[in-house]
Amino acid sequence: MLPPALSAGAVGSIRRTSAVDTVRARISLAADLGLLSPGERLPTAADMAAGLEVSEITVRRALTELQRAGVVERSRGRGGGTYLAKNPPRDAVPQTAAYRADADRVRQLIDERRVLEAGFAHLACEHRTEADLAAMDAAIGEMAATESWASFRRGDEAFHLRVASAAGLSNVLPLYRRTLADLHSYFLPYPIAYLHESNEDHRVMRDAIAARDRVAAADAVMMHVADLHHSMYIGLNRPE
Repeated sequence: MLPPALSAGAVGSIRRTSAVDTVRARISLAADLGLLSPGERLPTAADMAAGLEVSEITVRRALTELQRAGVVERSRGRGGGTYLAKNPPRDAVPQTAAYRADADRVRQLIDERRVLEAGFAHLACEHRTEADLAAMDAAIGEMAATESWASFRRGDEAFHLRVASAAGLSNVLPLYRRTLADLHSYFLPYPIAYLHESNEDHRVMRDAIAARDRVAAADAVMMHVADLHHSMYIGLNRPE
């Protein structure tokens, strides 16, 4: 789907949804799909803003509205914070329909990313430097150490962008960044245990690139990205 990827950004249904409503929808949809557990403590507003790529005030407004809808609970004082409600109502945010309506677009973005990253991994085997490997190791370590889905995304983005950069095709990076940004706008909060497990894929990719094994590197990244067809909301069923 090259023309949309070359455009200014995603043009799906969510682009007609306000920033506050997209945050509300992503948290509500994650709760509906069981990605967030009842009573689970949410990251700070600052971390969520970074993870969802919105402003902190947008997150705060979204959380206030989610509290009114009974999706989250907030407490003050020592040990306070924002938690998913113990029994959050389902379908509490109508704007989740925009995400479901964009399912085909998400699938296309995943496949665009698969093709781009497989090529990057293949070429990175030839052009990577020790500095590239060190940067990949740092990103993997950051992801392994964090306990927040919001901060995990920073390490994940750093890893994949470093692989792309190591390929030596700087003129293609703007296209790749747009694809990543468009796809990320559909990501939901994930259980940190799942994210830590996915980090093992990064180690496999890094080791294949370090060994200059082009086939193994391309295969590893293809499998890693293809899993998004099953792990993103488009491939998940709502628990009963």
